[in-house]
Amino acid sequence: KLDALPNDPELLKILKNNNVDIAIQNDDINLMIINYIFTYIVFSLIILTGLSILFNRNSIGGMPNLLDNSKNINLNTNNNITTSFDDVIGIDNAKIELEEVVQFLKESDRFTELGARIPRGVILEGPPGTGKTLLARAVAGEAQVPFFSVSGSEFIEMFVGTGASRVRTLFETAKELAPCIIFIDEIDAIGRQRGGTGSPNNDERDQTLNQLLTEMDGFDGNAGVIVIAATNRADILDSALLRPGRFDRRVYVDIPNLKGRKDILELYSKNKPLDDNIDLDLISRRTPGFSGADLANLMNEAAILTARNNLTTIGNNEISNALDRITLGAQKKNSVISLQKKELVAYHEAGHAIVGALTPNYDTVTKITIAPRGNAGGLTLFAPDEDRLESGLYTKDYLKSIISVALGGRIAEEIIFGEEEITTGASSDLERVSSIARQMITEFGMSDKIGNVFINSNDYISLDTRAIIDAEINSLVNSCYLYSKNLLLNNIDLLHELAKLLIEKETITYEEFNNLINN
Repeated sequence: KLDALPNDPELLKILKNNNVDIAIQNDDINLMIINYIFTYIVFSLIILTGLSILFNRNSIGGMPNLLDNSKNINLNTNNNITTSFDDVIGIDNAKIELEEVVQFLKESDRFTELGARIPRGVILEGPPGTGKTLLARAVAGEAQVPFFSVSGSEFIEMFVGTGASRVRTLFETAKELAPCIIFIDEIDAIGRQRGGTGSPNNDERDQTLNQLLTEMDGFDGNAGVIVIAATNRADILDSALLRPGRFDRRVYVDIPNLKGRKDILELYSKNKPLDDNIDLDLISRRTPGFSGADLANLMNEAAILTARNNLTTIGNNEISNALDRITLGAQKKNSVISLQKKELVAYHEAGHAIVGALTPNYDTVTKITIAPRGNAGGLTLFAPDEDRLESGLYTKDYLKSIISVALGGRIAEEIIFGEEEITTGASSDLERVSSIARQMITEFGMSDKIGNVFINSNDYISLDTRAIIDAEINSLVNSCYLYSKNLLLNNIDLLHELAKLLIEKETITYEEFNNLINN
């Protein structure tokens, strides 16, 4: 009998004294060894799996293939472009310039025999939505050549050298299918002026740009590859990119003019049911500065409003409301406006409209509304003269007319409600008045006392000169103020009638206003 506990320190001595065979077996140590081997195997598998993902170009998360990153580029290739110049509307000047590129691609031998060098690159510069991508596709479609399309951001990765390798791959592929067109959208992503800040991102972008410069310089004779690039800001591109021999030509893709806007509206109206009395001419006049994409969005918004109102055809009212929604914001629904405020806003907007309509050679009033939109309590909309808008040249009389019309709202308030009741509603008008008047005196040489000089606001000028400038500005604004006040006082009945109609209907169209003025 063994009177000892398993953990008794005397246990081993007792067993030896009684001639007991002893064998020590430690299960914890065996388990520890097994766990260690298992952990080592699992950890090794995790490392190997991670490395395989890192080197796999099709891995989850889009990690680049470091061994073959040149192939990892989202390149859209099309050998059968059906787009033609007939599909490009509203930018005729740009089309004319690019027709020559089509001739280069179609009849390259005729030019090279005369010693002419085919342009290697064309920069399409212009605001967003003007059709730069469509133009590039049209060139390929007209010339019937393969079209490679890629975004400038596709070349940039976090790993230095990736972009340069992708550029090499792109040009190698293009040369095999020459003659062809490479289209690089948003080229400013890689083509910005090199600054040398030393950051890894700039190093990668600079290497990518250097490789692009090398590839465009490295064409052997007539390689038949023309690069067309698009950007909104050609002024920020590196000068080496724009020099002759690389991007030889810069084509400005401008906002469409009046005729172009009407043509674009007709294009995007083809699949939409329009009222018989729809006036696309007036809509075109109301949309200066709209790009093709903006006009497409306008017609889409008009269709949405038509469906929301349970109508079957799109009318002038739906397009007008869609235009206001895009440019000014949604109309404030269920807002409670007192009659006093309505009257104030109505007379204010009537003042703008009447001064504008009765001032010779000024813009056409297209719509007057006292329905609040955005931060505006009411609005008077004008359609600018297209020739004046395109030229960008404004006479002294026209600038004075702008000031007079801007003051018309405040003056109408003074005439009807008295100087003590005028409000802060004209603050944006007065800001515009001050800005234009100061520019006329200090920048446009429209002051006899200041003369034909340009005075920058940051330039140092004497106190006497500042006093003369301030006096000339006040004199100019006061003369416009007196003109508008006399005009409204002489047409006070028209002012009352227009304000009354605005209070009743809230919105007055171009036709209704014209009828009121002519009667």
